[in-house]
Amino acid sequence: MFQIPMDSLKRIFYFLLIASIFPSAIKAADIQRVDTIRLDEVIVTGSMPKVNLRTLPMSISVVGERQIEERMQNSVLPLLTEEVPGLFITQRGVAGYGVASGAAGAMSIRGIGGAPSTGVLVLIDGHPQYMGLMGHPLADSYQSMMTERVEVVRGPGSVLYGSNAMGGVINIITKKQKRDGANLSFQSMYGSYNTLETQATGGIKQGRQNGNAGIGYNRSDGHRKNMNFEQLTGYVRGGYDLSDNWKTSVDLDLSKSLASNPGTVEIPLNDNDGDIIRGMTSLAVENEYENTSGGLRLYYNFGEHKINDGYREGVTPPVYRFNSRDYMAGVSLFQSYRLMEGNRTTAGVDVQRFGGKAENVFPDKRVLLADKKFGDIAAYLNMQQTVLANKLTMNAGIRYDYNEHSGGEWIPQVGLSYTPTAATVLKAIASKGYRNPTIREMYMFPPQNPDLLPERLMNYELSLLQNMLENRLNVGINLFHIAGDNMIQTVILNGKPLNINTGKVKNSGMEFSVTYKCNSNIHLSANYSYLNMKYKITGAPEHKLYIGGNYTSHNWTFATGIQYINGLWTRTGQNPVKENFALWNARLNYKATKRLSLLLKSENLLNQIYEINAGYPMPGTTVFGGLQFNY
Repeated sequence: MFQIPMDSLKRIFYFLLIASIFPSAIKAADIQRVDTIRLDEVIVTGSMPKVNLRTLPMSISVVGERQIEERMQNSVLPLLTEEVPGLFITQRGVAGYGVASGAAGAMSIRGIGGAPSTGVLVLIDGHPQYMGLMGHPLADSYQSMMTERVEVVRGPGSVLYGSNAMGGVINIITKKQKRDGANLSFQSMYGSYNTLETQATGGIKQGRQNGNAGIGYNRSDGHRKNMNFEQLTGYVRGGYDLSDNWKTSVDLDLSKSLASNPGTVEIPLNDNDGDIIRGMTSLAVENEYENTSGGLRLYYNFGEHKINDGYREGVTPPVYRFNSRDYMAGVSLFQSYRLMEGNRTTAGVDVQRFGGKAENVFPDKRVLLADKKFGDIAAYLNMQQTVLANKLTMNAGIRYDYNEHSGGEWIPQVGLSYTPTAATVLKAIASKGYRNPTIREMYMFPPQNPDLLPERLMNYELSLLQNMLENRLNVGINLFHIAGDNMIQTVILNGKPLNINTGKVKNSGMEFSVTYKCNSNIHLSANYSYLNMKYKITGAPEHKLYIGGNYTSHNWTFATGIQYINGLWTRTGQNPVKENFALWNARLNYKATKRLSLLLKSENLLNQIYEINAGYPMPGTTVFGGLQFNY
């Protein structure tokens, strides 16, 4: 049973006592949301309640609905790799990320994360999304059909979100019907390697009731033998406004994926197949008054994995299958308070329970690999005060997090945001990130070590945001330095692999982004990130540049972009491998009638030969065509 020491309970009680004595809070600014970063944009991920971007000291990127629709892709993650500086997500083929050995979908921000992506936390509407046993998100679960926008915190988010937010946070915000009436959208694309991507979505709102739903089917033969992928996804969300100040919502997201791993080109595999079911459901009750706002969220993530490890040519196929079931259940309660003019204080409590069971199933027996469950409870307090005629905003936060295995951890953050003019924002922040070891690292497979300690790092950052030309030109630049130790690495001791806290982090670099609205027809954007890692990891390029734009005229929309990757380590160690490549993609949308659009897209137009996962060459030029129907 989950036992919490009395001193930890006292610390959490003090947090709640401090928060409860303040009687009121400030309402978030009612600013219209746009697709590109603006200084007055409303952000929810970096602060829990809605706040103005200019008052937050951390770096945040926003990918909007227009950009997601223009991408014409079932997964939302490839778009994030292009549009968010400092973020990189690995791929291995034309469709699907896969699971277990040979899988892609490893996420890193500023060189923190990697494979598996336990250092980057994925949220859906603020609810943590990771596997209870493995401790990392599953990349194939995040579909564009359910996504309205994505907010990415570049840098530690552990003060508000705890473990796994060590490198940053990706918050997927789902679609919500805002206007009375109903809508229906259907989109289907077919192309290279017998790849089909189909999705149908709809929304309805009537009075205080609203709902959204979607279903998708994706499949591909893949560009290599034994690389087929098939997936069925669905989600449903319902909301009800209890009053002008209170609203509630419930949702369910399910996916079933069948993915095959062909192995590396040097060591191909047969029958390395995965059958994966993932699900998430949540219930939220939120309040928003003139002087206070907050909410209660209950969430539950679950999954079932059946994996055949496969075999090499000339080797006897294994007679067992890997089976696992995992879950994560949690409750999040937070409220925002106002102490005085220009002040915002947010207090919250998080409780989680996660774990699962994994075993190898033989024809006549089952061999248990792990059957573990852990609990985590935390309280946090974040205070923000604006002074000097609303030009200087001071931000400070503290979290106390108690994990049943790792014990208690204090997580601080302090930052400043200075607005000398309406078009300029200067920011500085120092923040701590941390991550608890996962059940997989402690209790599963040969490197297991139950004595592992949490990973810790400190992030220091300076930022500048500048709007020009009547807000048509937006520029952001920031410098960062990250230092950490206690990183969990697998080393060979006495001839056997073992996970130990021996790794270090010393990363520094810069990020730059710009958007320019030339006129009502032409929009341009670019971003660049430079990452200097003293201790190299795979899946985190030294240089990442993206330049893109779109042109709209009457019934035509043309979007294109080129991404240049330099210094991407696909293998480290004794025989390191580094990749450089440039990818040019283009998309065309022709509105044939009021409701029907014809779609065409092509990726890797330069037909680059490259790898992102070592031993897994990526496909050359691919072409897809389809249609979209809106009602």
